[in-house]
Amino acid sequence: MTAKNAMELNAGNFEAETAHGVALVDFWAPWCGPCRMMGPVIDSLAGELAGTVKVAKVNVDENETLAGRFGVMTIPSLFIIRDGEIVRHLIGVQSAETLKAALNEALKG
Repeated sequence: MTAKNAMELNAGNFEAETAHGVALVDFWAPWCGPCRMMGPVIDSLAGELAGTVKVAKVNVDENETLAGRFGVMTIPSLFIIRDGEIVRHLIGVQSAETLKAALNEALKG
């Protein structure tokens, strides 16, 4: 497996990166303990699923408008987006297995 970090999304690139295909987007903050626990899981999935699913992060401190648009009140807040539409929203620490199962459902369409 190739080591790969999740891509960083912001207001400038969010639409382009999530408009086509399936994406897992983690809304997080550096000061959030559970978010730090999710970091290695998210980065591992980015490497494992490269070419199939986009795996990305949004720092809520740096992207308050984007977090507000998605109604993020609790972090980590994970969204699975297919062709620009939210198909699943998970809150809190999730296992890689849970995320992969949700992503597989999204890929089936």
